Amino acid sequence: MLSNYCYFCGMANFTLTPETWQKVKIKFLRKYRDLAQVELSFTPGQEDQLVERLMDLVKRDRAYIEFTINKALADPAGNRL
Repeated sequence: MLSNYCYFCGMANFTLTPETWQKVKIKFLRKYRDLAQVELSFTPGQEDQLVERLMDLVKRDRAYIEFTINKALADPAGNRL
């Protein structure tokens, strides 16, 4: 849900754990195959840095990256992103 997003403060509108990031990361790697060689590490509490890194890697804006992560989090067991 993007309605809670603060466009001016640049804060991510989701929270990840290492376990949920692993599921989201697999979906990103399936969608963006060229990321397979890129280090996609995540440290809990650094969601903003992750969003910025993904924005850079896939050349998309913050809203798209956060929408994609939220979509993956909504159905963690599913294969689609």
